[in-house]
Amino acid sequence: MNVSHASVHPVEEVPTTEGVVAVVDQNANAPRVRMKDIQGMPGTVGGLSLRASQFVFGAAALSIMASTSDFPSVTAFCFLVAAAGLQTLWSISLAITDVYAILVRRSLQNSRLVSFFTIGDGVTSTLMFAAACASAGITVLIDNDLGNCSENHCVQFETATGMAFICWFTTVPSFLLNFWSLASR
Repeated sequence: MNVSHASVHPVEEVPTTEGVVAVVDQNANAPRVRMKDIQGMPGTVGGLSLRASQFVFGAAALSIMASTSDFPSVTAFCFLVAAAGLQTLWSISLAITDVYAILVRRSLQNSRLVSFFTIGDGVTSTLMFAAACASAGITVLIDNDLGNCSENHCVQFETATGMAFICWFTTVPSFLLNFWSLASR
């Protein structure tokens, strides 16, 4: 039977010098670069900034609309408060996840995790857009058609609706980047 046998050959140990150790330490501290990390995706600084802006604009829409005394009388305004509340909770929880991933240099490109982010962003962005459109319709009805702005809080309604649209504009890129990442697997 003709079988090769493994043999061990002695190898001289390369002497280490401090210059070599310094080069190794510099490479160990260098930031890891992953090809799939596009700014705006989960676990990146761009993704964290999108989540922070979603939280800020969603919280602004929620607080402005909830500060009016007569928002519960209109279903569309209640819908905006509910959608903005859900958006702020979703955005702050994912912002905390992004901060953790950035601090420990962890990739959030697991397909199940990206699927979860995509579905969540899709649901919250759809709800926020629908609530902003409904609130805008009611605001236009009160202001232009009925002419009752002097009796209502039209400025607050318009501001909250505008904040909701801006929140939606910052949610859509997160959804599209996550969906693109999921579809390109």
